[in-house]
Amino acid sequence: MKKVFFTLFAAGSLVFANSATDAQNAVQAQPHTQVAQEASEPAIVQVSNSAYKLKYASNVRRDAGTSHGVIKVAPKGAAATVTRTAKIGSGTWHKVRTSGTHGWVHGSLLTKSSGGSGVVQASSSVSSSAVVSKALSLKGIPYRFGGTTTAGFDCSGFVQYAFKKAGKNVSRTTLSQFAQSTTVTNPRPGDLVFFANTYRPGISHNGIYIGNNQFVHSGGARAEVKSLNDPYWGKKFHSFKRFK
Repeated sequence: MKKVFFTLFAAGSLVFANSATDAQNAVQAQPHTQVAQEASEPAIVQVSNSAYKLKYASNVRRDAGTSHGVIKVAPKGAAATVTRTAKIGSGTWHKVRTSGTHGWVHGSLLTKSSGGSGVVQASSSVSSSAVVSKALSLKGIPYRFGGTTTAGFDCSGFVQYAFKKAGKNVSRTTLSQFAQSTTVTNPRPGDLVFFANTYRPGISHNGIYIGNNQFVHSGGARAEVKSLNDPYWGKKFHSFKRFK
């Protein structure tokens, strides 16, 4: 009987030890997983309508990256108008209009059409990529109510500063920025994201859309990137807008 009890006790100890080791490994692995996810987030910028064609029969995907589903296979030689680009790791993806479909293809599948300028530029007077780049460079700066400098920003002070550094002067407050901009249904990086009923009723917060359903803003403790799928911000979302 003692021998049986010892055997069961030893087996239980082994299972517990293995479980503890697995838990410890999982905890240690989490920071590395998080870093990898953050490093792989695509930086998407809006570009002008640039003319290309497909070098091969190509998969047109729902989003940038091979992990996303194929919408259709576009034929070799089909015209493709590039509207956005996304850098993922060492590869570049383009959002295109081709064969009656909007979707994403890898840059290696495209070649410039004859007669096209081949120049990828921002589609507005202010470079969308410059706005996004400047806004992202401000991540980590503390939130400060009424703040308009790198010592601390509130939400509209953050937006005003990023646009000013990109070459456009905009108004100071959330409500005046809302009034200064026009509503859009197909947002592009560099557009505004407005939220309602946060710390007060009505329009009360905003940030800068950076693509991939994400925005950068000064909120909470500091300037940071958040997803529109976030449980809090998703419920408070009001509209996308663009400065006139």
